[in-house]
Amino acid sequence: MVFTLFNGSYIGKRNTGIGVVAKNLASSLSTDLVSLLDPLNTGRVGSIRIPSDMSPDDGLRGHIKRLYWVQKHIPDLVMEKDAEFLLSPLPEAPLFTSVRSIVLAHDLLPLRYPKPNLLLAYYGMYLPAVLHQAKLVLCNSEATAREIHQYLRVPINKLVTIKLGYDKEKFYPRNIHRDDYFLVLGRHNPHKNLKRVLKAFSLLNKANYKLIFIGPSDPRYTPSLKHFAIDLNIQNKCIWKDWVSDEQRLIFLNKCRGLVIASLWEGFGLPALEALACGTPVIASNRGGLPEVVGSAAIYVDPLNHESISSAMLEVANSYNIQKSSLINGPKQALNFNWESSAKQIENILINL
Repeated sequence: MVFTLFNGSYIGKRNTGIGVVAKNLASSLSTDLVSLLDPLNTGRVGSIRIPSDMSPDDGLRGHIKRLYWVQKHIPDLVMEKDAEFLLSPLPEAPLFTSVRSIVLAHDLLPLRYPKPNLLLAYYGMYLPAVLHQAKLVLCNSEATAREIHQYLRVPINKLVTIKLGYDKEKFYPRNIHRDDYFLVLGRHNPHKNLKRVLKAFSLLNKANYKLIFIGPSDPRYTPSLKHFAIDLNIQNKCIWKDWVSDEQRLIFLNKCRGLVIASLWEGFGLPALEALACGTPVIASNRGGLPEVVGSAAIYVDPLNHESISSAMLEVANSYNIQKSSLINGPKQALNFNWESSAKQIENILINL
């Protein structure tokens, strides 16, 4: 009997955010307890092959196909394998079935910053139904747990906060020379607050400094950000990269002067954790789940105040002591988060349900 099926349908070849979480949890959980629904044919013991075109790599069509597949085919797989639970690394599970689901919730950003689109419908109707139906809702931070209870009235006794992790084999201090640039990792969605980051950088009186963005382009947001950089006359100082390998990401994090994550809200903030692990100074928003991740090892800013962000950039650029203390305090803070502990916490939950 397979005790639990892990919904790996979100995992792709170029993972960011939830995809990274899903991939690392899947590889860390015990094969004795959890069988992976595997889109990449990884060869994990006990894994079950599923279609490979349902991740964000496949765009809107992939998302739609995944939601249909979850609703249509997972109940059959649960019954066929006689699984007791479905474990999903995001809040997606079949509705109106007998499947007992445990889902991981990351944030409620489309409800916090609503815009009329398909994502709002997903978060406004499907996601609340999944969370209320779930046996348990795992939350990536106390901030996420609070907002799920506040916005969606999911009972507190169903909400369990777990610490996520980072791959210490992929992110660590390289002790190499740092170049004059600030790094921004992630998508270009409005809650990332990138216009204020651009405005802040435009005030930085450092002629040789660059601002490097690494994250998938989005036709809804990226062009306007690039136009804004032109309006600020800093277009020649901004570099935009859609995606980089883990090896390249490690180099960028170790060579930058600092990571800027000045989001209006983050449920967790994985890039901040990866930067800490590399001993890189982190300029972090004081909102959402970020303070739970970075602790006292970051420089906090008010995300609504571009001068606050700019002042922190200048402080990092000018201070050798910040670079030195980050190399000590960042990795120490990051050690509080690891995928093995995340997996062990989830395994204990499964065993004791």
